[in-house]
Amino acid sequence: MTRFALTLEFDGTPFMGLQRQSHGPSVQQAVEEAALAVTGEEVRLHSAGRTDTGVHALAMRSHLDIEKSIEPFRLMEALNAHLRPDPIAVTHCEVVPDDWHARFSCIGRSYVYRIVNRRAPLTLDLNRAWQVAQPLDENAMHRAAQALVGSHDFTTFRSVHCQAESPVKTLDRLDVERIGEEIRIHAAARSFLHHQVRSMVGCLKLVGQGAWREEQVAEALAARDRQELGLNAPPNGLYFVEAIYPGAS
Repeated sequence: MTRFALTLEFDGTPFMGLQRQSHGPSVQQAVEEAALAVTGEEVRLHSAGRTDTGVHALAMRSHLDIEKSIEPFRLMEALNAHLRPDPIAVTHCEVVPDDWHARFSCIGRSYVYRIVNRRAPLTLDLNRAWQVAQPLDENAMHRAAQALVGSHDFTTFRSVHCQAESPVKTLDRLDVERIGEEIRIHAAARSFLHHQVRSMVGCLKLVGQGAWREEQVAEALAARDRQELGLNAPPNGLYFVEAIYPGAS
């Protein structure tokens, strides 16, 4: 039995999320079915994070165990051939130790959220960014975001369906930048609560348009109450960017 680590890039638009779902297609199901076609084995895909319906990934780290003797490059090529036309690509494949786990060995995760701040309809970025027509003040958004950095009880920014044992998380980074008409929110932590990034982005958007004072983000955090959440950003602007593991340079 050989454990292969995969790096997956995918457009989450047609999927019900990364994990297998009983009510629709998932990234996990597509990759597992491709692996079955390649190896004749029923395998299970384990991943560094979970993504909701419509959320994308630039470099999701995953792994699967295969008995068949096959080189990593050939496995990657074969999986990609069988994944077509689904918008999923294996961009890297390597053999890893048996005790390496895509989820449990991961010590850091990062996301980026894309807002296109313009009135004209989206064409190339349709389903790949959140369009906000009202002008946004990215500097106010960045200042407000710093109240969330550090270790806090993020109950306000946690989905009612979140299964994490504790609402306490340590946010290492929450930066807001503008590149032309696009605003990007970068978030990094060891792990995140369900909907945490989208909930934080939604509140920062309210700050950016002047509907919230900058201080209200800190006040919402301190309330530890989901009722104090201003807005949950839609999933289509969210991208899983990177999973970090011990020893990575």
